[in-house]
Formats: sequence, C-alpha cells, structure tokens
Amino acid sequence: MQARVKWVGDRTFVGEAGSGHAVVLGTAHGEQGQKPGPSPMELVLIGTGGCSAFDVVHILEKGREAVEDCVVELDAERAGTDPKVFTRIHMHFVVKGRGLSAKKVERAVNLSVEKYCSASAMVAKTAEMSHDFAVVDTG
Repeated sequence: MQARVKWVGDRTFVGEAGSGHAVVLGTAHGEQGQKPGPSPMELVLIGTGGCSAFDVVHILEKGREAVEDCVVELDAERAGTDPKVFTRIHMHFVVKGRGLSAKKVERAVNLSVEKYCSASAMVAKTAEMSHDFAVVDTG
C-alpha cells in the first residue's frame, strides 16, 4: 500500500492513495480559522468507522441478511498532552434492513471490532474501545 501527502499552502494538504483517490485535509489557519478539510486525526477516526462498517455490511451480506444501511457514529477523546493519541472511542452502529436478526447484527459488529477491523486493532493500542448497536427494521 502506498500514499502521498503534498502540502499545498497554509495548513492545507492533499493526500493521495495509491489507488488514485485523493482527499483534502488540514487544520484551521488564518484570521477566519477555516478548515480546508478533516484533520489527520479526524481521518483516523473516520477510517476506523469506515473499516468497521465495511466489515459489518460484508458479514451481514455473506449471512444473507437484507441489510439496507449501516451508519457508525463515533465519539472519541484524546490525550491532553502530545502526541494526543485517542484514549477512548465509542462506536454506535445503526443497522437498517428488512427482518434483520439482532443476534446476527451483534455477531457482525463484535467480529468486526474484535477480530477483523485493522484500524480498530491499531487504535485499541492506546484507546479504550467500546461499541453498541441498534437494529432498525424497514420491513
């Protein structure tokens, strides 16, 4: 896997993945304090949620569950001193579908967070990880 990050001015950077996809990132700067995009740590948090949501959807689809939507709401805290790592992350999964089995959703969430999601495994080295879920029946 490869990536490249280029500084484009002020506190703005463009990150490009080896796949060719790009994202603007940065921190507030200047009088207006405008942010050009998510900060690097926001991207880590988003990546953790994305990694786990991908797993949950994949596991449910393999189990032939009629999953229609999956949202992960993340709430995190960081250390007060440098390097200001994440110290706590809670992930709340909201999974929607027709006749979904709550037991299968719980299994998918647990498997993702505890076994398959590499991003969760990395941030768990410094952060206390917790998770819960809700199932919304659309049928």
